[in-house]
Amino acid sequence: MATRCVRCKGRGLCGRPVCPILQSFRVVEQIPKLGTTIEGPSPPEVFVGRFGYPRVSAGPLVPADGRSYGDGIGSALSSRSASSRSATASDSIDVTETNPVTALPPSLFTRPAELAKMDVGEIVALRSSMVRSSSRVEVSDAKNPGKLLEMAQEIAISSTPVETEVTFAKPPRGRLRFDGFMMPSGPVGTVEEMEIISNPTVPRKVDEVVGDTDLLATAAVGELFEAGVEVDGISRLLSLGLLGKNRKLVPTRWSITASDDIAGKHLIGSIQDDPPINDYLLFSGGRLANHFEILLAPGPFTYELLEIWLPRSVWSGEEAWIGADREGPGPKKGYSGLAGGYYAARLAVLEGLAEMRRQATIMAVREITEGYWAPLGVWVVREAARAALAGQPKRFETLEAALADMAMRLRTPEREWRAHSQLVRGAGQTTLARFF
Repeated sequence: MATRCVRCKGRGLCGRPVCPILQSFRVVEQIPKLGTTIEGPSPPEVFVGRFGYPRVSAGPLVPADGRSYGDGIGSALSSRSASSRSATASDSIDVTETNPVTALPPSLFTRPAELAKMDVGEIVALRSSMVRSSSRVEVSDAKNPGKLLEMAQEIAISSTPVETEVTFAKPPRGRLRFDGFMMPSGPVGTVEEMEIISNPTVPRKVDEVVGDTDLLATAAVGELFEAGVEVDGISRLLSLGLLGKNRKLVPTRWSITASDDIAGKHLIGSIQDDPPINDYLLFSGGRLANHFEILLAPGPFTYELLEIWLPRSVWSGEEAWIGADREGPGPKKGYSGLAGGYYAARLAVLEGLAEMRRQATIMAVREITEGYWAPLGVWVVREAARAALAGQPKRFETLEAALADMAMRLRTPEREWRAHSQLVRGAGQTTLARFF
């Protein structure tokens, strides 16, 4: 059970119509009753579904703590609320007065670096207020969008929150939704009308790349990443069909991994001519009960990730699970069995190497503890690895000395995780890259 669930992460590989683990989380937070119209700032955030492809659901997300009116009653979204308030259906309701968790800057709802400083429960409470608006569109509509899709694209290119008014066919309903790839979200409603109230703020480079219909999507991602656009913003553009020559909508969970992968390959190309590091450098740290040990060893670029799910962490049940995947020298073949976390961690390490202007043979160990009790998305992996790399590394002269130090901070017995690593099986050899 643990092995299958860790590999699947809610993708339905077991053949069940509903993931029992994800289903169990839907009762964690109470979702407010809403009216048919919500007015508020989209962080900005948009969603493109995958079910029914190539005819999918798409639309922006807006926080329920904006002004909601129609056939609904406003309520506090979190157990941390200091008070509660209700009103008649005709009233306009400002939930921020009752909920200190959601009374936060709109951009915080989707900013991974800031979310990573919270705990799991706070993020769950915050994200439960995100209402997903939905309309059915063909993926090919990206090139010639209708009114609703065009407005979603305008929101996607903005670097700041966009005031939006969304009218739903019926009041949004539903429980908190979790996913192994994306951030959690709250109620869902079918869009009837939508209006953008404020002007989107479009960075010059984003405007330039989105307007270039002759630029391949991979080149567009590389240019945006090089210009300092955060990978989550790039994923949003890719998902709404705003990059490349043959533009189509891309389901959000696919665009997240694609953006991490393409940006990572861009960085691999940029460090190929850099000299290798001279010592064994060991970085330690993490976020949100995701602990990383990242070892950089002398040699050409190769990358190995070991993933350890301790008992009672979100996907593992009562049993621990250890998996590994690797690449290099040369491009990786096929999709990683560790799913999106493999590419998210790789991107974080490559960012560090690019800043050092060095290449290295990489062994990363991700140990997920029981504190990670709800799936929050692959952004957690990226931010946890970045947090580890932000600290000062320990230096060692030998691989064995580095591995012994690493083992002191991992809860999993050393013999168990070493058995899964092709890299450490070569301990004592002059170079680690030969073992890939």
